[in-house]
Order: sequence, then C-alpha cells, then structure tokens
Amino acid sequence: MVRAMPRATLIPLLFTCLTAAAGPLPVRGIHLAAPKPDEMPLAVRFIEEALPKEGVNVLVLEINYRYQFVKRPEAAEPDSLSREQLQQLADSCRKAGVKLIPLINLLGHQSWAKTTFGLLRAHPEFDETPGKYPQNEGIYCRSYCPLNPQVHDVLFDLIDEVMDATGATAFHAGMDEVFLLGEDDCQRCKGRNKAELFAGEVQAVRDHLAARGQELWIWGDRLIDGAVTGIGKWEASQNGTEPALRLIPTDVVINDWHYESAHPTASHFALSGFRVVSAPWRKESVALRQLDQMRDVRAHGSPAVASRMLGMLQTTWVGFGPFVRTYFNQPEETPRAQVIEAVQCFRELFRELRSMN
Repeated sequence: MVRAMPRATLIPLLFTCLTAAAGPLPVRGIHLAAPKPDEMPLAVRFIEEALPKEGVNVLVLEINYRYQFVKRPEAAEPDSLSREQLQQLADSCRKAGVKLIPLINLLGHQSWAKTTFGLLRAHPEFDETPGKYPQNEGIYCRSYCPLNPQVHDVLFDLIDEVMDATGATAFHAGMDEVFLLGEDDCQRCKGRNKAELFAGEVQAVRDHLAARGQELWIWGDRLIDGAVTGIGKWEASQNGTEPALRLIPTDVVINDWHYESAHPTASHFALSGFRVVSAPWRKESVALRQLDQMRDVRAHGSPAVASRMLGMLQTTWVGFGPFVRTYFNQPEETPRAQVIEAVQCFRELFRELRSMN
C-alpha cells in the first residue's frame, strides 16, 4: 500500500527543492592560470572589474610552481609571482567578493612537452619513473611517487606557503590525467593497487589541509570508469584508479570536467556523497547543458543530493593574458580560435547564471 506523505513533511521538502532550483548556485567560478608578474595590473583590473560584473564568486588560480617559494626556493619556476603580488591578488579577490582557491598540480602533470617542472627538476629522486623518458619523450606528463618518504615534506611546505600568502580556506590539488602511477619502474609503487595509491595521495593531502581547517578540491576524471561509461581514458580513467571514489573522504570537492559532451557524471558524484562542481571549457552548448543538469538535480533530487550540486567552474586553458585581454577586447594580436571560444563560453554561461539570481 502506498501511503501519502504527511503534509507537515511534504511542504518543507517541496520548499527546499524549489529553493535549490530557483536560487543562485553556491559556486559560480572561473579557473585561470596565474598571471605573469608583468600582467599584475591586468589581473587586478579583471578581478575587481570583470568578476563582480559577471557574477563570479570563486576564482581557482592555477599557480603550480610559479611562485617565489621561500622555504623551498629550488621548486620555483622562472618569472614567478612574489608573495606581495600573490597577496595583492588575494586582496583584490576579497574586495570583489570572490573566494580565491590556489591550485598546485599534484601527483600528475609534473611536466609538459620537453619541460619538467620545478618539483621534479629540483628533486628527481621523487620521480615515479626515475631515469626514464629523456626529454619526456613517449609520455604525456611525469608524475611524482606518492610513496617517497620525503615528497610530502616538500609538497606540504609549498602548499602551506601559498595558502598562508593568500589566506585561502580551500586548496585545489589538480590530480587530473594521472597516467604514470604504480609503475614497474618505481621500486616503492611497483605492483601496488593504483586506486589505493591514488586514494592514499588524496587522503594525505586532505588530512594535511583538514588539520589547518582547510578544504581540498580536485578534478574528477580519475574517479570515473572510462570503460563502463564509454567516456575514454582522458575525461575518465582506464588505468585502474576509478575505485578510489569509494576510498577517499566525501568532504573532498570534485570538479567534474567535460569539454566535448555534457556527460551526466556530476549526479554520479553527488549520489556517491560528494559535493560536485561541473567544469566546461569552450563549447557553449556543453556548458549550458551541464548547467541544465545541475539545475535539474537541484530541482528534483532529494535535498541531500541537491545540496551537493554546487555549481559551475568555467575553465580557460589558453593562458591568463590571452583570455583576459580578449575578454576586454584588447588582444595584443589576433586571438586563437580557442581563446575566442573560451571567452564566449564564459560570457554565455555567466549570462545564464545571472538570470538565476
């Protein structure tokens, strides 16, 4: 027999769902590469002028090793931001009512093309594939070994310094597109379960931040089964890391990026107990469909699941200067197609987000 829900229960439930559906999303964010030192005036202008105008309330700033670290100066890249410059960006965010979340890519993305980045350049002993792949030929990106007994001493110093400089309460660890993990070339990781290795690194970073009262954000691709979903090995995992979803704490915020199609995976993360943000790039149709999915679950899901669908994070991936100068219609040269598309996607997505206020 089907029983009618008591009126006293039904009314608050409907109100909660309607409020979630109709109100502004908690996260209305943009992800940008950190500006170069000579782009600081442009960065301050964009944060203080453009972000409030567009309705942005979160800025994920990808710093990586482009910061003048004091405690671990060997990891700093050339042309890095100073502490004073990073503090200036943080001050501009506070003035604009924007939550700043610094990002340093952890685990994977320790190189690009022939360039090995600061951590492994300074500490080659941390490499997951030590001595292999000269000039990074034959691989996508290098990884560090998560089981190296010294690696976290260095990483946590880097994280803490950036967090202290900005006063941020959340940190983004990246951790996307990790292909080198549990490699036979690593004496510590060889033969280990890759999901457990991935989850262990998430747990270690999360625990360090939690002890400081801070929150962890990561990209979500390694936590999706690429074979079962048919999404493939880039936006999802085909190297055994997906079971880590059941091993990591549910207070980690998942950033669910998809750029070519609006795969309905955000609800999968929310149903698994995680707060989730959908992240498009340069296709307006994908961004708006992801937003529709977000609104649909917030409107029709249970209050618990609806509350975990946090919002949107527009990614850029074209460099800070090209994106921002094109946004202001002041490009130094003819912008690449991807720059124009990313700016247009940002404008259209946030026009729709503002309509929800």
